[in-house]
Amino acid sequence: MAGIRLSAATDIIDDRFHLGAALGGLILLAVATNLPEMAITISAALSHHLELAIGNILGGIAVQTVVLAVIDAFGLGRQAPLTSLSRSLNLVLEGTLVTAVLMGVVMGAQLPKTAVWGRLEPGTLLIAVLWGVGMWLISKAQAIPWKAEGPALTFPPEVQHARQQQQERNDATSTVRAVLTFGVAALVTLGAGLVLALSGEALAQHLHLSGVVFGATVLAVATALPEISTGLASVRLGDYELAVSDIFGGNAFLPVLFLVASLLSGQAVLPQLQRSDLYLTALGVLLTGVYLYGLVFRSRRQWGLLGLDSWGVVGLYALGLLGLWVLAR
Repeated sequence: MAGIRLSAATDIIDDRFHLGAALGGLILLAVATNLPEMAITISAALSHHLELAIGNILGGIAVQTVVLAVIDAFGLGRQAPLTSLSRSLNLVLEGTLVTAVLMGVVMGAQLPKTAVWGRLEPGTLLIAVLWGVGMWLISKAQAIPWKAEGPALTFPPEVQHARQQQQERNDATSTVRAVLTFGVAALVTLGAGLVLALSGEALAQHLHLSGVVFGATVLAVATALPEISTGLASVRLGDYELAVSDIFGGNAFLPVLFLVASLLSGQAVLPQLQRSDLYLTALGVLLTGVYLYGLVFRSRRQWGLLGLDSWGVVGLYALGLLGLWVLAR
């Protein structure tokens, strides 16, 4: 419910402050829907159970990328693949930013544990700088004279009707109310994240699972629920770019939480990454790359309810989970 409110409030804030759907998803919706991961990271850093935070962040990136396939199947169905309807250059840049920050994770993992300046770890600092520069460049991309060629985007009657109803509600909602709604929904999401952090640690112990495996699977799926709800709500209103931007923007932001974990714990977090963590990092890069190709080619071919790129992501994720299970044995 909070995720749906976040999506509607973001739509109004985008319009009132002229952010654009893709950038609004990157700045507002992506950060807000990742508040559960932020709560888990803070809790794990303060209790020095960093393996749970590491697994949740890196596993969450892979899971949230698969959320695009869920939106493709249950949000659009046979209408068209999601990537064929998303026509913003910003989305390609956001996906590239995800790859860049994940490469920063790999680089930081190679440094020694003693590489800490005060409480600053150079690897996590690099990730934060890459994210900040990437955000700045994406904001500048609004002025690039680039557009997708092809037939004009048309909406089915039910989407047109939903868009008209939503527009009427948006027009009747003041900017102050939209901002307050966004803030309350974000606080609810953050509160749920705190509960997940506490219950997740207990469940991992009761199920005798390592923090990395539990964080990358069960906990990552739970914390991806806001992205599913906001993505489905956005697609039903025809905000295809906002749905994709929420996922890519959130995935680019998640590794920045390693800096938070390093500052709170006083430890170098990235050098503690295990083989399974680097494996999950590579899986996130691989899945993002598949959707980047989908955004460029914009193929309208479908098998069942999914586009070809979504099938590729689902298949690679299933193989990835099998590999993670082999690594964890």
